[in-house]
Amino acid sequence: MILCLDVGNSQIFGGVFDSENLELTFRRTSQLRSSSDELGVFFRTVLRENDIDPESINRVAICCVVPDLLYSLRATCQKYFSIEPLILRPGTKTGLKILYRDPREVGADRIADAVGALKLYPERNIIVADFGTATTICAISYKKEFLGGNIIPGLNLSMRALEENTAQLPSVEITPPETAIGRSTIESIQAGLYWSNVGMVRELIKRISEEEFSTEHPVVIGTGGFAQLFNRENLFDKVVPDLILIGLRELVRLNIQE
Repeated sequence: MILCLDVGNSQIFGGVFDSENLELTFRRTSQLRSSSDELGVFFRTVLRENDIDPESINRVAICCVVPDLLYSLRATCQKYFSIEPLILRPGTKTGLKILYRDPREVGADRIADAVGALKLYPERNIIVADFGTATTICAISYKKEFLGGNIIPGLNLSMRALEENTAQLPSVEITPPETAIGRSTIESIQAGLYWSNVGMVRELIKRISEEEFSTEHPVVIGTGGFAQLFNRENLFDKVVPDLILIGLRELVRLNIQE
C-alpha cells in the first residue's frame, strides 16, 4: 500500500492507495510544527482506526510546500514505517515539460495536481483550479507541458486579511450566498468573498482557454478544500477532491520500479 501526503500551509491531506484504489483519506492541521514522533503516532493511529495495518505501507510519497516540516516527515517515515519517502522536488521524474522560466519555482502541489490531471485525462488540454490556502490555476497541454498559471489568495486567507486588518469586520463562515447583495456585515463579507472568487476564476479560465487552447476547449478540473463550494456555478467540467493524491500515486509509479 502507498501512503500519499500533501503537506500544505494549512493542512496535511493524506490518502492510502491499494494499487489504484484510494482506501482512505484524512486531514490534519499543518500549522502545528510537530515532531517526527507526534506525526508517526498520528499516522499509525489513523491507519489502525480505519482498519489498515501500518505494516502494510510499503511506499510513501510526499509533496510539501512547508519546508520546516520536511525533516520531521522524512524522519517519521524512516522511524515509523522503515521507508525512505519519495519527496517531490526538483529532479523528481514527473513526465512533465515545465515551461516556467525557472522550473524550480513551481510548487510541488501544482506539479502533483498536473500529474494527477494527466493521469485522468491523457492527451487532453487541462486547466486545474485548486482551492487551498492559496488558489492556484494551472494550464497543462496535451503534450504534457506545464504551461504556467496563476496564484491568488485563497478564500480563508482573504477572509483573515479582512478580519486582521480592519477594526470592525468579523470572521465568517464561508458559504454560498443566495444573493450578490448582503444585508448584514456577515452576509456582505460572504457575498463578497464568494462572488469575487466566482468571477475571478471564471475570467482566468476564459482567458487561459483563449490564449493557450483556442482550437479545443480544455478539460477544467476543480480540486482542493473549497472546490465543491462552487459546484452550482458550472465553473468546472469535473470536481476531483483527491486529484493531488492521484498525482502522488502516479509519481510513485514513475519513480520507483514496482
